[in-house]
Amino acid sequence: MKKYFFTWLLALVSTMSMAQDLTVGSYNIRNKNSSDSIHGEIWSLRCKAMCDMLNWERPAIFGTQEVLHGQLLDMHRQLDGYEFLGVGRDDGKEDGEYAAIFYRKERLQLKDSGNFWLNETPDRPALGWDAACVRICSWGLFNDKVTRKPLLFLNLHMDHVGTVARREAAKLVVKRIEEMKAKLKKDCLVILTGDFNVDETDEIYTIFTHSGILKDCYEATRLRFFQNGTFNSFDPSHFTTHRIDHIFVSPSANVDSYAVRTDSYWTKNADGKTYQRRNPSDHYPVFARLKL
Repeated sequence: MKKYFFTWLLALVSTMSMAQDLTVGSYNIRNKNSSDSIHGEIWSLRCKAMCDMLNWERPAIFGTQEVLHGQLLDMHRQLDGYEFLGVGRDDGKEDGEYAAIFYRKERLQLKDSGNFWLNETPDRPALGWDAACVRICSWGLFNDKVTRKPLLFLNLHMDHVGTVARREAAKLVVKRIEEMKAKLKKDCLVILTGDFNVDETDEIYTIFTHSGILKDCYEATRLRFFQNGTFNSFDPSHFTTHRIDHIFVSPSANVDSYAVRTDSYWTKNADGKTYQRRNPSDHYPVFARLKL
């Protein structure tokens, strides 16, 4: 009897330890467009491959970029146990790309959420500085049902053209995080994800890492699975060491592991006999596992 008790106790402790992990991620899924479809990058196939992987990985929360409204609904239908938040960047409703946040309802309880635009008038959509596109940051304040502590999660997609826009947007995001933390009047875990369109060597990256309120999970992790950078241009053979998709967390967070997932899927060629390997997006997703 004592033997079975200790076996049960060991299993219970192991389960509780696993529950203290928090897996988070970032995924630029690539907007659905006719040009990609012509070249065989079919959204319905890409979506299934993405969602199958995400359902397997089961992050508690992850940020997405370039999501159009129809894609958002498609992903929501295929993801198991997730809800989402965010708005279209062009009108604050459903028009334009979302920087949507998906979260597992069984782990996280949404307490508050909102959006701000990366421009000189953050409360409404408009081009910012020298940006080529309207850009948005969506955020959610959650209660972690396991730790019973607050979690502030922000997700964005920085401009791909405007250097000034990226620099000023980075400053704006850091300022907003500081303001939201001050308003809470208690310590909380902060996580910032996104496609930043700059790699780890860029000055804009250092605005976050030198802010005193964020660190890069890649640099802070104990274990790392990193075979490729994060942009792949839909080419499974493309290799880069650069990371333009990042996960930043509070300096006190214990980052146990980090991974860039390079999963692919296969489609049958016109001859009906051979297959082609394809990437679900032109970016690889990034995940980090935090020990709480």
